[in-house]
Amino acid sequence: MVVTLWTNRAERLEAGSVLCADAGSLTVTAARAFQRRWIVQFAEVGDRSMAESLRGQVLRAEPISDPDELWVHELIGMMVCEADGTERGRVEAVQTNPASDLLVLDSEALVPLTFLVEQSGDRLIVDVPSGLFDET
Repeated sequence: MVVTLWTNRAERLEAGSVLCADAGSLTVTAARAFQRRWIVQFAEVGDRSMAESLRGQVLRAEPISDPDELWVHELIGMMVCEADGTERGRVEAVQTNPASDLLVLDSEALVPLTFLVEQSGDRLIVDVPSGLFDET
């Protein structure tokens, strides 16, 4: 089956990994990169008709526990501060954007994730260019 991976964690497709679909669990037996997608073989998918029945389904996996990673869902509710301690608002959402995903703050500011330099407790420290928080 051809799978589009929406994570940078290719180990999700290592042999033995289990992914969940609405139709049930699928165990990866083999996978290889193909252009910008992956060709994946699942133990439970034995023929073309079974593969066709899974077309368009979203595959999910258990969260990866990695203390060095900050996951999008963990950003919601965090306070965004500049390096000098100035609080700029709490994260209400993360908006996808081709250049860099954006932190949507309750103050209506949008902060590109590329400016995130540190996470400390429930605070996200950002180093933004001058004028980013100026009212227009």
